[in-house]
Parts: sequence; C-alpha cells; structure tokens
Amino acid sequence: MAKEKVDKSLKPLEKIIYNGANWNEKEDDYTQSFYEQNLSQFWRPEDIALQPDLNVWHILPDEVKDAYAKNLLVLTFLDTHQGDIGMPVVARSLDEHFHQRKAVINFMASMENAVHAKSYSNIFMTYMTANDIDQLFIWGENHKNLQSIMTQIVGYYKELDRYNYLKKFDTDHASFSEVGFAIAQWKAMVASVFLETWLFYSGFYYPLFFYGQGKLMQAGEIINLILRDESIHGLYIGRLAQEIYETFDNQKQDELQTWMYEFLLSLYHEQNELVESIYDAVDLSHDVKVFVRYNANKALMNLGFDPYFEYEEVNPVVLNGLNTETKTMDNFSMKGNGYQKMKSEMLKDADFIFPNKKIIDFGDK
Repeated sequence: MAKEKVDKSLKPLEKIIYNGANWNEKEDDYTQSFYEQNLSQFWRPEDIALQPDLNVWHILPDEVKDAYAKNLLVLTFLDTHQGDIGMPVVARSLDEHFHQRKAVINFMASMENAVHAKSYSNIFMTYMTANDIDQLFIWGENHKNLQSIMTQIVGYYKELDRYNYLKKFDTDHASFSEVGFAIAQWKAMVASVFLETWLFYSGFYYPLFFYGQGKLMQAGEIINLILRDESIHGLYIGRLAQEIYETFDNQKQDELQTWMYEFLLSLYHEQNELVESIYDAVDLSHDVKVFVRYNANKALMNLGFDPYFEYEEVNPVVLNGLNTETKTMDNFSMKGNGYQKMKSEMLKDADFIFPNKKIIDFGDK
C-alpha cells in the first residue's frame, strides 16, 4: 500500500492556549457600559403593529409612497451588509483577548440584519404588494449611486477581511505588515461609522419628516427604535477607531486624515445624486441634503474630528422626529421606546416575615 505524501511546505500548527470571556474583569472603561445599553434597548420587529398606518398610507400621493419606499430600501441594503460583513469583520480584527468587545460588536451585527433590515421588510409587507416589493429591490440593485456607495464601503470591509486572514494564517505574506493591518482596521471602522452615523441617519429623513408631524407613527416608532441602536453603534466603533488612530505617528495621521476626507467627499457625491433620484419628485432634495451634511459632521465627531461642513438649520420637524425620549402612548396600539421589560426574582422565605404585623383576634366566631 503506497504511503500518503506529506506536504512539507505546510507550517506545523501553532499551539494555542484558549481562554474564556471573564466578565468579572473589565477590558476597558466603557465596553461593559455599551453592553448594558445594547441589551436594555433590545426589541423585535414584531413588537410594532403597522396596520394603523394604513389609513394614512392609502391616501398618500404615488410619488410620496415611491420616495418613502425607496428611502427604506436604501436603508435595507446598508443594514444588510453592515450585519453580514461590516460588524463581523471588525469584530474578527480585534485581538483575541478582547472577548467582551467582540461580544458587543457581534450583538450589534445581529441587530443590523435580523432586527433593522427585518423591520423595513415588515413595513414593505404591510404597505405594498409583493410585486411592488420585488420591483423595489430590483431598483436598488440597478441604482448606480447606491451600488457605488455599497462598493466603496464593503470594499474596505473586504480589505480588512483579507488582512484578518493574513494575520491569522500567513504573516510572512509580502503584502502583510502590522502597520498595514492597523490602517485597514481603522479604515474599515471609519467606513462603519460613516455608514452608521451618517448614511443611516440621513436615510431616516423621510420617516422622521412624517413622524414629526404625527403621521405614519408606527413606522416612525420603528425608526425611532433603530435610531437609538445606531447612535450607540457609531459611538462605540468610533471610540475603538480613535484608539487605533492614536497609535500612528503624526505623518501617518495626516495621511489618513487626507484619505478620510477624500472618502467622505466621494460618498457625499454619490449620496447627493442618490438623494436627488429619490426626493426630486417630492421637492425635498435641498432639505435632505442639509440633513446629509448635518449627519456627516456627526460621524466625524464620533471619530474624534471636527465638523467638515458649515452649520445649517435642519428642518425642525425632522429634528422633532429625532427626539428619542420616552413617549406616552396608547398601550393597545403602539409599543413605545420607553417600553421596559419586566424584572423578576425568586421569592425567598424572608419575603414572608413581617416583623411589625398586627395580629387580629376574631374570637371563637
């Protein structure tokens, strides 16, 4: 019987000591706080009943319905790939001892697709016919600006994924270096913050425009819940990005800052044309572009940089919709963002000891 040939070019497997996540010790001063905040905000798409919106939806002009649906379709595409590749790739890039950080990011990743994108699908299913939904997705797949935005952002995720592989399996590869890995990691985080704090928020304009006027409130409540999630997603990834940026020397920081603004302007160009294709029909493109610039500045601030665009007044109706404070609602028709899960604990013997109780004697009756 012939002996099997052994590929001597393969490196012997490195012995790895596996450890577990010890949540009794903090990895840093903020990750466990983000963990608690993420869990306290957890919700499900099915928590919001959308049927009450139909009374308003059915009387809207066709061009308004079209803009509303296309806007949510853009958010669907962004959320899907943020959950599928964006967050998971960033999580994999962290050092192996950062179990808590990985857990927080992976939790946020699951929210992106399984909750946020699913929520948009629930809105589509409630408002639209199956054929109209199919045509909507085809529109997104063929929209050059949306596809360009996705290509740019996902491209930086894929580049980090390539570095993740090289760092784990082939550090001798000619294209691998620790500095190159750190740069790819930071750029992917910048793309993530741009997506979460800028592109997502800008896409919330139209639902907030209605929500701030007390219309399509159920869908607006979904957006309000998603807003709370995206705000901490952008803050957390932005904080991690700042840690990495601080490790570079001044020259490298200047180079990366130049790249970041070029990336921002490239996305801004595509975003403007995307906005026009959706909102020109309802005469809101100018208003939406103000909101786009407003959110671009917010994203930069999450990354530790000053605003790029000059200050402008945002539509007060939309800002009113941005308010994520707890609201008082009809509990039979809407689950608000102030919903609290019931907390319970087991009864103990001590719960039945009443030291100051007064014994009443009812006699022999």
